[in-house]
Amino acid sequence: MPKGSGKQLAQNKKAYHDFFIEQTFEAGIVLKGTEIKAIRAARVNLKDAFAKIENGEIYLHNMHVSPYEQGNQFNHDPLRTRKLLLHKKEISKLIGATKETGYTIVPLKMYLKNGFAKVLIGLGKGKKQYDKRDDLKKKEAKRDIERAFRDRQKM
Repeated sequence: MPKGSGKQLAQNKKAYHDFFIEQTFEAGIVLKGTEIKAIRAARVNLKDAFAKIENGEIYLHNMHVSPYEQGNQFNHDPLRTRKLLLHKKEISKLIGATKETGYTIVPLKMYLKNGFAKVLIGLGKGKKQYDKRDDLKKKEAKRDIERAFRDRQKM
């Protein structure tokens, strides 16, 4: 099964806008109590999330998982820091890459794979403002070409 396949629950579209994603990794995530039920209900937001390496382990910060409605007092903190599960080789590769200037680890999407919640993280290099404008121009030009082609086929 290719990376990023499965039932997609959340996507970080802002990451593709702000970063050039050079490499992706599939990571498991450590969850507590009712978090998995809230995630299965797609009550998760990756918009401002980022990953950080601390003591040889990777942690996901600012990922918002809404409290589960039927969870009563055992609900979790929505913005708590969550540990990501990766192989040591992958972690060491990420440590080496993030030591270079401009590289960061960004969560791209969250999905279910064989009943387990997975996070697709990407090694990204920050885009400059002119890169973002250039991408928008390319996207708009592509949309115009497709629209013209579609209109031409109708005639």
